[in-house]
Amino acid sequence: LWLSILASLFYCYFLASKIPKGKFRLISLLPIFILFTALPLYLSYVFPIGLIALLFSWLGNFKLLLFAFDKGPLSTHSSNSLIHFIFIASLPIKIKENEKYPFLKSPDIHQNSSKKHPKLPLNWPTKVLLFAILVSAHDYKQTLHPKIVLLLYSCMVYLLIDIIFGIFNGLVHATSGLELEPPSDEPYLSTSLQDFWGRRWNLMVTYLLRHTVYKPARSIFDNMLGSMWAPLAAVLAAFIVSGLMHELVFYYVTRVSPTWEVTWYFVLHGACVVVEFGVKRVFSSKAQLHWAVSTPLTVGFVVATAMWLFFPPVLRTGAVEKAIEECKNYVSGGSFSNLPPHSLGQKGLKYIKISVVFLLPFREKDSSFKCEFASRSCIFI
Repeated sequence: LWLSILASLFYCYFLASKIPKGKFRLISLLPIFILFTALPLYLSYVFPIGLIALLFSWLGNFKLLLFAFDKGPLSTHSSNSLIHFIFIASLPIKIKENEKYPFLKSPDIHQNSSKKHPKLPLNWPTKVLLFAILVSAHDYKQTLHPKIVLLLYSCMVYLLIDIIFGIFNGLVHATSGLELEPPSDEPYLSTSLQDFWGRRWNLMVTYLLRHTVYKPARSIFDNMLGSMWAPLAAVLAAFIVSGLMHELVFYYVTRVSPTWEVTWYFVLHGACVVVEFGVKRVFSSKAQLHWAVSTPLTVGFVVATAMWLFFPPVLRTGAVEKAIEECKNYVSGGSFSNLPPHSLGQKGLKYIKISVVFLLPFREKDSSFKCEFASRSCIFI
């Protein structure tokens, strides 16, 4: 598996990059798109399936789509070395804008985090501790109200994504020196859906959707709907694509036909973001709610709709339980091979040994970061 990924990235770096940008380079990358899309089907356990589906079937393919037109973080204008190219293509990292990477600048709308709002930053060790507490609390779910259990899942999703992305960020920064953006920006302090999805939550996905869907869709809709309505239609298009990609990831994990609930979750949020745009245009900034009111409303809406539409598809199939058990088994010193394999995932599979690196960052008095690494190996099918 990993050899095929490395070979694919070598091909992209040494050969595909020499093909003129546009349709010819896009055609040359089609075999890589197909391979990355099929990778999760060769795995048997929920956690590795979800991770590979996110890193390669979604993010990796979107990065290569931009690369086909010489845009995005893999663009030849960035003068990436081979190791940087591999890191950027295969990991969910977002490089900070600088002289070498000027194309990574985001629109002003994604830069203006309000300075009036309180800050409650959670560092990486704190997130790990909170996640461990929530996993322990999950053992007593039978005594908890179902809504409380769903709330635990919502918190665990946020913490797990930030923990994993934080590990990748720390590993890449320690080995390559790249300055990276944090994976998210305190989404629990969002004051609107636009703030949550556009500026705070999962910034790597936001960046890719902006450049692969929003911008092209806006150019198309400009001619069809005019400059006033084109941004709104483009926003809705980005949410629809996000929903479809989540649906694909859920299919990899559950191996059951999609129910489209996840897609409708993102369609709903896209429509609500469009409504937010309209309300702000009508009432301007004078009618904005205080953060003490808007933050609970925003986060509450995100969580409540996730309970309604986002979690049911993976809860019905037991995928969440399997993923939690896999995490607990590995952290306790076991391996994925001690667990029952994912159904339908046995054919043609081989044992793959991977080394999972846990990053333990701590801040020195001079505000510099040092990193210690503890490497553990595990086997999964």
